[in-house]
Amino acid sequence: MTENDCERVRGSGNVFRDFNDPHADLKQAKAILAARIIAVLDERSLTVRKVATLTGFTTADFSRIRNADLGRFTLDRLIKMLAALDSRIRVTVHVASEPSERRE
Repeated sequence: MTENDCERVRGSGNVFRDFNDPHADLKQAKAILAARIIAVLDERSLTVRKVATLTGFTTADFSRIRNADLGRFTLDRLIKMLAALDSRIRVTVHVASEPSERRE
């Protein structure tokens, strides 16, 4: 396979949106929070057992996050979990309307 055999497509920055997922923004937000939780666990070399003891959340919760099984989590629960790990957390939400389609 050569480079000419592949088509390059620029993504939107949200893989869920690129695949037309109806819940793209929610899934992207959950993925970002989960990635930060995993980063904190890795930075501190915390096992799921140790972090469960420190935060009061279950080992199963942290295992699910490590396995990117985020379906059972709400945004607020992920934010609470991250806040329990890092009290300096700051979450910002930007709300923007979608540009309307051009009519010709």
